[in-house]
Amino acid sequence: MAVYAVRPGIQQRETTMSDTAIDREAMGRLAKALTFIIGADDPTTVALKLAAERGFEQDVKAARTRFMRLKSSHRNAALAMLDDD
Repeated sequence: MAVYAVRPGIQQRETTMSDTAIDREAMGRLAKALTFIIGADDPTTVALKLAAERGFEQDVKAARTRFMRLKSSHRNAALAMLDDD
């Protein structure tokens, strides 16, 4: 967990994927965000949709692995879209 100063006296916490467990609902929301960012046919988007629908441990693990392998700009954009909700 990284903490950094934005302005003197104000701290903001940076959340990383290792800090966060992704539940099925969040995976569904991530899949929708990634559909917009990289397309519905991308293997990561498909894996996240499958994990959100079925919820099997193996699907969740595969989706999380694929999500972590995305370019950081795509990951950050998807997570930012979740923060906007």
